[in-house]
Amino acid sequence: MQIGFQIFFLISILMGAVIHEYSHGWMAWRYGDDTAKVMGRLTLNPIAHIDPFGTILLPLLLWISTGGSFLFAYAKPVPVNLYRLRDQKIGPAAVAFAGPGSNILTALVFGLIIRFFPATINPVFITYLSIIVFANLLLAIFNLVPIPPLDGSRILDVFLPPQFNHIKMFLHQYGFILLIFFILFLFRLILPIISLLFYIITGYKFIL
Repeated sequence: MQIGFQIFFLISILMGAVIHEYSHGWMAWRYGDDTAKVMGRLTLNPIAHIDPFGTILLPLLLWISTGGSFLFAYAKPVPVNLYRLRDQKIGPAAVAFAGPGSNILTALVFGLIIRFFPATINPVFITYLSIIVFANLLLAIFNLVPIPPLDGSRILDVFLPPQFNHIKMFLHQYGFILLIFFILFLFRLILPIISLLFYIITGYKFIL
């Protein structure tokens, strides 16, 4: 991937992460928790969501260690008080899914432009649109993995029957270790899913 596309991919990941976190806070506010709003995090201003490690150091380390072949970043999680949600059953799942859902919606908006107007768009611009779609699908699918503290684990907590509470306890107890293991050894398993969704939305394969 050319350096210009690498930088744009990183920008797309960061902006997708900002939309992701804003959506968590917005959905929590809709369900009765104004914690994010009170703390000034219910905003699309990137500065409010910068995490020193996830937004700056992590992508820099990944760029150096992989020679620019892989980049990823995340924003500072918005504060949410689940006990303040009006609906204690669906509310937590709605708040958790709002982040990945916003990334899927973003991918759909830009992806459908590629699908329906390819002949009227400059090929280079299509590449930039493709990066936005891929970056947001990456954020969505990664965060739906059911390993704490990812959003998928909070959705699993809501819908997993009580007889499987031991599974939830195991995941929460060893979540950090499992997440590191997943990133190091299993991350590539989600790439075919992302590529398939990209193809379904745009009608094209993601190739840079």
